[in-house]
Amino acid sequence: MVIERLRTGNLTALVWLLFFSNTAAAPAPVIFSQPLSPRIANYKIDVQLDTASRSLQAHEVLTWHNCTGDTLAELQFHLYLNAFRNNRSTLFREGGDWREDEEEDEGWGYSEIRKINLPGGEDLTERIEFFQPDDTNDLDLTVFRLPFAEPLLPGDSVTLEIDFDAKLPTPPMRTGSKGEYFFVGQWFPKPGVYIKGAWNCHQFHAASEFVADFGVYDVRIRVPENHIVGATGMEVEVVPNGDGTSTHYYHAEDVHDFAWTSSPEFVEYRGDTQDVSIRLLMQPDRTGQAALYLDVAKKAVAYMQDWIGDYPYPNVTVVDPRRGAIGSAGMEYPTLFTTVGSYGFPAGVRLQETTTLHEFAHQYWQGMVASNEFEEAWLDEGLTTYSEARMATDLYGPRGDMVDVLGIRLNTWTYDRAPVIDAGGYDRIARSAWASYSDGIGGVNAYFKTALLLLTLENRLGEQTMQRMLRTYFERWRFKHPQARQFLDVANEVSGEDLTWFFDQALYDNAQLDYSVTKVSTKEVPEGMGFDYTQTFSGENIALEETVEEGADSGKVVIATSDSASDSAGEDDGEEDEKKKFYRSEVKVRRLGTFMFPVVVEVVFDDGEKIRESWDGRDGWIKFVYTRKAKLLSATVDPDRLIPLDINLTNNSLSVEQKGVGVAKARVRMLFWAQFLMEQPDFANLATLLDGIRPK
Repeated sequence: MVIERLRTGNLTALVWLLFFSNTAAAPAPVIFSQPLSPRIANYKIDVQLDTASRSLQAHEVLTWHNCTGDTLAELQFHLYLNAFRNNRSTLFREGGDWREDEEEDEGWGYSEIRKINLPGGEDLTERIEFFQPDDTNDLDLTVFRLPFAEPLLPGDSVTLEIDFDAKLPTPPMRTGSKGEYFFVGQWFPKPGVYIKGAWNCHQFHAASEFVADFGVYDVRIRVPENHIVGATGMEVEVVPNGDGTSTHYYHAEDVHDFAWTSSPEFVEYRGDTQDVSIRLLMQPDRTGQAALYLDVAKKAVAYMQDWIGDYPYPNVTVVDPRRGAIGSAGMEYPTLFTTVGSYGFPAGVRLQETTTLHEFAHQYWQGMVASNEFEEAWLDEGLTTYSEARMATDLYGPRGDMVDVLGIRLNTWTYDRAPVIDAGGYDRIARSAWASYSDGIGGVNAYFKTALLLLTLENRLGEQTMQRMLRTYFERWRFKHPQARQFLDVANEVSGEDLTWFFDQALYDNAQLDYSVTKVSTKEVPEGMGFDYTQTFSGENIALEETVEEGADSGKVVIATSDSASDSAGEDDGEEDEKKKFYRSEVKVRRLGTFMFPVVVEVVFDDGEKIRESWDGRDGWIKFVYTRKAKLLSATVDPDRLIPLDINLTNNSLSVEQKGVGVAKARVRMLFWAQFLMEQPDFANLATLLDGIRPK
């Protein structure tokens, strides 16, 4: 971080403020704060923006520390902007076609290294070797290796000076420029991460994001003098160059990436909450929404700090993307993120609010925890989507936290359920996003299905246990690139139970969860006839196991004879009660999916009594049999809707009197989808929404 906040009592923070109070005379930066991260990859970058050609000319000094414990023969680097170089890149082949006019040459982008050398002058440029670790596309130039003349020993460091040029594409996804607006992300040569004896340096894919080592950044950005700049970290000084340009100097500590934005049209707003300074850069035609964005950002900062843990940076910058630059919207970088700019939404349609909540949550799960988004996107996107929904529910809900207009209410959890229902069981969550059945399925799993499995887990364990679990995971593993195993270990530890049975199905299988009440019936018990009969029923629940093996054909019968005193003849219920007839009722519940989960079945009788039965959900079916002086009315599995992973809620209940039930269920389905469509930000162009508006 740039400044250790004053509330910690860190004297060096005060020294920093005094030291840079005269920005015109600011010397090279000195790192004052205690390191929060290993600070493996550290950068000094000078970059100049040419607005006419949308190009960058830059000089980068990278100091990389070998903290791996292994002797290394090379460094591997990302050149992400080459994904936009042509229509032969892996990104483009995977469906990243963002361009409306294929003849427009100006829509493309690239990154080219002019020179790499050691500080002493030894030129290493000729050693650059492009390769493709994920596919056989030798035309993809997003990854290269740089072999060393001498091995880099454990504990040693290497410093490289890199001169490079870059051209920004029309904003396709995560970066780019449009008109006077520049959003510069994934723009500099950046090493991969060496994890468990191997380089993790994947190509730029359409359906995955990034992972990088933490470090310290000193970046000087030269732009036209009338431009307003926002960036990762804190602005230390702005120096006019006397030629119509100014250089903005930014410093950031313990971050794993650096992004920046520049435009002459930004309108700046500021706010503060819980010792965090919030800076908002709005488009001039949307300044009327500035108060809304500041309010939501303040709420997000306060909520996440109280709920999950300390936000250790002194600031966060919120960017409103330019019209026509939707590709850069809803994107997160350390201490800086973009929203989804919009026009004309009525109050009660909260796309701006939920996007802002989502992107700030990324500051925790992507910015600080920084798991491997290439291979385990769910650890970031899923936890972030869950956090977004939790915040939205508590701040604006629980009903209508996403849409609350003209009596139509839609909450975030309903929004998240819709794609999971539609996606089916194509793929397991725990796999590389680009290796999924499709990009869409990979995204549904990483975002929405993971959020639903976390909510299901919360409903089982309780909100307080879930909060302790997430706080423990965050505090223990921030700045350390944890993997799934670390998250699962924390879950088991904090919950006090082995949750392997749950995660094996939820993460490592494509199992579908679907429990259904398939049949209910109630019949009058005939008067006694024949030999040795009795009209009195008594006894406790008796479980008759008929299970041969786990599976759809196995089942269990639970005979629940009258365990209520009011049902037993011969009690002091009066003559009228003795004349009441008995009814034999049956409730049949099936597990239609392969996902096994404990469920509750609520059985309702016409005397007003409700009985709740517990079932471990492992057999293919279960049958409950009752003999009572009351008729069965209905049965519902999961009556409190605590299992959002259940893909079909319309089959969860059944009534004995079923007149019009089919029509009613069809009506419910139609209403659900109508509400879902109406809450979309651009109903007339739903394809655009599905292609990228959802926060990344």
